[in-house]
Amino acid sequence: MSGRIEARFAALRAGGRTALIPFITAGDPLPAATVALMHALVDAGADVIELGMPFSDPMADGPVIQHADERALRSKVGIADILGWVREFRARDAATPVVLMGYLNPIEIHGIARFAREAADAGVDGVLIVDCPIEEDATLHPLRDAGLARILLVAPTTSDARLTRAVGMAEGYLYYVSFAGITGAAKLSAQDIAPRVGDLRERTKIPVAVGFGIKDAAGAKSVAGFSDAVVIGSALVGTLAGAASADDARRRACLFIRPIRAALDAANP
Repeated sequence: MSGRIEARFAALRAGGRTALIPFITAGDPLPAATVALMHALVDAGADVIELGMPFSDPMADGPVIQHADERALRSKVGIADILGWVREFRARDAATPVVLMGYLNPIEIHGIARFAREAADAGVDGVLIVDCPIEEDATLHPLRDAGLARILLVAPTTSDARLTRAVGMAEGYLYYVSFAGITGAAKLSAQDIAPRVGDLRERTKIPVAVGFGIKDAAGAKSVAGFSDAVVIGSALVGTLAGAASADDARRRACLFIRPIRAALDAANP
């Protein structure tokens, strides 16, 4: 497992803090703004960055991220660009974990073993592949062999047998999808998901992150008390849409993330 992910969560746990994991689509709103945007997220309080790899058929994502993928693809953003941005980010930030999130097709086209080597060399810490089920885990062994953490998703509909298997295989952190649906939907119910997340945390030694449906500081605070991390994506991606410059994107990101960081810290004084 990535040393950066493990070290970051260990430090947060020691300080009694909940991790904030923002998601952005690489290359959106402007390809040239991606690295500056990553640094802005860290400056505003992000603990881990999830960087989305644009794909033409993002089946788990709602309209906001779908449109972000479309914009990035129109700008011809590809894996080589994304890894280049991670490498550039690492020139100034050697500590913040970066997780790539996306779909298997672009990685297969690039070459899985080649992708694994290049991603690890660029400074990527983990990869979350939405459409590669645990039954096909052998397909992604090159990622593990290269030292990249395999982040896995579990959901309210995950059977107990599959859950046990996922808990045994997950690395970095386990991503709990708060409801059965696509990203960006307004269905978050902290009361409903708290028992499930509590059960997961009893089953596994790695951190449990909650995502899907968290849109603002109030939503983040509502799950901070029973999760190790909060993932927020669609609301941030929507806030960044239409930014006219890198400075504008940075400003929007900071204004969005800072209240969420403050809410998480207030939930764990």
